[in-house]
Amino acid sequence: MTDPNNCIFCMIVDGRAPSFQVSDDELTLAFMDIFPVAPGHSLVITKQHYSNIFEVPPNTLAAVARATRRLALAIRSELRPEGLGLFQLNGVAAGQTVFHYHQHLIPRSSGEDLKLHTRVRGDDDELRATSLRLAEKLATEP
Repeated sequence: MTDPNNCIFCMIVDGRAPSFQVSDDELTLAFMDIFPVAPGHSLVITKQHYSNIFEVPPNTLAAVARATRRLALAIRSELRPEGLGLFQLNGVAAGQTVFHYHQHLIPRSSGEDLKLHTRVRGDDDELRATSLRLAEKLATEP
């Protein structure tokens, strides 16, 4: 289990690390992945530290699902991808690299290779612009 004091997502929740935030509610936080696989690649995380799906209480898991659906609708409306991949990984063998429960939302285009992670940092201006665009869309939706 990752120590919450050293967890990058806990640091983002606490304001100790920067992020390009998209939405924030009582139980979840959504922001742009700074190593995006595609433009619009976003994450929805639990505000409380849980390492994986096996630790997340049902009400928090439901909150992640609601936040994910809202963000998915905003991505579809604003970015108009051909598809949208939702990925949630548990454990090293599944490809999990940050051991704090999170859901990936990755816009997809036909013919692209399926990737879940990259080591290429996104452009801050593009990440900021996309986060603002999605946040504005979410602010106008119930």
